[in-house]
Amino acid sequence: MRGYMIFEIDITDPAAWDEYRHIAAPLMAAAGGRFVFASEKIEPLEGGWTPTSLSVVEFPSFQAAHDFYHSRPYKALAQLRQRASTGRGILVGAADLPDPNLKTRP
Repeated sequence: MRGYMIFEIDITDPAAWDEYRHIAAPLMAAAGGRFVFASEKIEPLEGGWTPTSLSVVEFPSFQAAHDFYHSRPYKALAQLRQRASTGRGILVGAADLPDPNLKTRP
């Protein structure tokens, strides 16, 4: 089960946000994380959800994502993220779905 950090972000201080991203990327990579995407365009569909920006970071496991987020180095860095932006975040554990294009034998 892979782990994902998913954040809805509204950047309030672009200079501080750039500083955060510059530090966060190698820290996340060292913990096995990789940026899956940072949104460039969002079209709200249902439920009145209108996030300004979304970002997703994938880790090899839910535990790895959990350990990274709660680590001392990231807790210190999260303070910079919180100064640079407002938002909400969640950790998600997800299994790979089967490939619908693979044919199975009866």
